[in-house]
Amino acid sequence: MKIAISVNIPLEHRTGVEEYIYHLLWNLSTIDGFENHQFFILTPQITETLKEIAEGSTADNRRYILKELKWPFKKFWTIVRLSWEMHSNKYDILFVPAHLHPFLRKKTKLIVTIQGLEFEKLPRMYPFLKRKLLRWITEKNVKRANKIITPSKSTKNDLIKYYSVDKSKIFVVYHGVGNPQAAFDAGQTNKFGKYILYLGRGDLRKNINGLIKAFRILKKDHKIPHKLILVGPNIGYKITRDLKQDVICTGYINDEEKWGLLKNADVFVFPSFYEGFGLPILEAQKVGTPVVCSSISSMPEIVFNPSDREPSAVLVNPYKPSEIAEGIHKVIRNQAFSDELVKRGYENVQRFSWPKCAKETLDVILK
Repeated sequence: MKIAISVNIPLEHRTGVEEYIYHLLWNLSTIDGFENHQFFILTPQITETLKEIAEGSTADNRRYILKELKWPFKKFWTIVRLSWEMHSNKYDILFVPAHLHPFLRKKTKLIVTIQGLEFEKLPRMYPFLKRKLLRWITEKNVKRANKIITPSKSTKNDLIKYYSVDKSKIFVVYHGVGNPQAAFDAGQTNKFGKYILYLGRGDLRKNINGLIKAFRILKKDHKIPHKLILVGPNIGYKITRDLKQDVICTGYINDEEKWGLLKNADVFVFPSFYEGFGLPILEAQKVGTPVVCSSISSMPEIVFNPSDREPSAVLVNPYKPSEIAEGIHKVIRNQAFSDELVKRGYENVQRFSWPKCAKETLDVILK
């Protein structure tokens, strides 16, 4: 079969969705069954990262075929240029791991990944036109798709609730977590001293304001010596004078720096109002850092190992900064409890891997 994969976003500076696509592409070609089909990566621009992925295997029958579909405009690549490609060349299957699908021939099977429905759960945090666009994209995807992949049962249930999707065509495939050799190479290098860490984007739904309020409580009521480090793109919050010396916004950082910061943090905090999966939680657990995260959407599902009686993270109400503060303080004041969380976290993270994600995704594609 001829199987096309749409990759219309750059994979150089990766956060959640980009990280998912990057690791999925790397691992798909290693799974038995890949070599029996032709896999095409369709993209508006062949980048060095895509070249590395395509050339990453030494076996010719396990390589992707890269096709650069040039388009003079930044917008409408999927609707116009990719649609033209799908009608000009016959593909049996199109897999869209993120965003919108093009117009397709009736015989072409469509498989899409829908990461989350944050715009439905938190409509006030999205501008009206953006919310309408996201809803239109999702409606179009679920109506035309033969199969839908979600990264959690939580997202699957949201799809059924908001779009009345037939549950038989939804397949839950958990994301994986990387092998952070850079974190172990980093050793104990730490230029910040004691710190609390957040890693992610600066979107409103990530609740960074709530985290800063919790940090202020910790400073005022518990006199903690820690700094708060906020890592990720689009984090530009104004920090008040009383916290200016203790809150550090790094912007986007490379992989080695990311894993080093995760490894050396006293606690990783992820107080998001909604997540389709919550990959940074697992990245923290992978390197032995205790986690405090929200008790809503997919996060309890991700941190609650079915083989354990207790969750592998402290679960807090993200709408209550005082509860976030108490969860953090519980970890940093009690070394025995922190060590227990690290142990549970390490056991929990064994459930997730990118090869497993790739195998289950390939099974969905080829069924």
